[in-house]
Amino acid sequence: MRRLCALLFLVVPPFPAADTAEPTRTPVVVELFTSEGCSSCPPADALLTKLNDLQPIRGVHVIALEEHVDYWDRSGWRDPFSSPEFTGRQKSYVQQLRLEAAYTPQMVIDGRAELVGNNSGAVLSELAKAARSAKIPVHLTLREKSADHVSLAVQVGATKSSGDVLVAITESKLASDVARGENAGHNLKHSAVVRKLIPIGTLKVGEGFSGETEVQLAPEWKPENLSAVVFIQERGGGRTLGATEIALANLPSIRPRPR
Repeated sequence: MRRLCALLFLVVPPFPAADTAEPTRTPVVVELFTSEGCSSCPPADALLTKLNDLQPIRGVHVIALEEHVDYWDRSGWRDPFSSPEFTGRQKSYVQQLRLEAAYTPQMVIDGRAELVGNNSGAVLSELAKAARSAKIPVHLTLREKSADHVSLAVQVGATKSSGDVLVAITESKLASDVARGENAGHNLKHSAVVRKLIPIGTLKVGEGFSGETEVQLAPEWKPENLSAVVFIQERGGGRTLGATEIALANLPSIRPRPR
């Protein structure tokens, strides 16, 4: 896979505060393909953090997924959050969106649009556009929670398309002191880093989906910074059909149910 590092640095403008009186928001999944070895990526990481924390677009609930690719690991610094799984996921978008090559930082919005991840104006415009597409209802409920695992129940409404049901565990408030590579000497901060991404089932045409899954949590993950995300990705096209998330930090521990 050819590597391209987008050489675009933009100052992220201040965002307006989210409208707390707004009754409903359309979920929009924003995937950022990034790397601590890429000097153009920190502004994109900061932009994703602001989108995740401030939720600045009226009518949009940004569901952030920061996915660290591993092809920059050969350039002097091994990103501690990188995985070949995310490199493979980005490669699938290259094929689906008919791109020439993968690059960082790249944002993919709802699986249907991609753009340079530190171009804040273009990102905000695409988010507003994505909110106009109707989504199927997705419900996520915590069944069990302990120090080393969570059990989640997922319910999805019927749709005219088939799709894969995916669960992600994300962690925020992460940071690295980078010792080598293009970002050497910098402390890089991250939000909504995908720690685990797993398929749990298939949504069939004209049918809903109901199921449970248990996800193991690694000891080094801080429970107070974890969230669970469920999203439905259309088979073949890759677009997001529906999504939701819950912050695990705000939920009490639940003992396992009697067998």
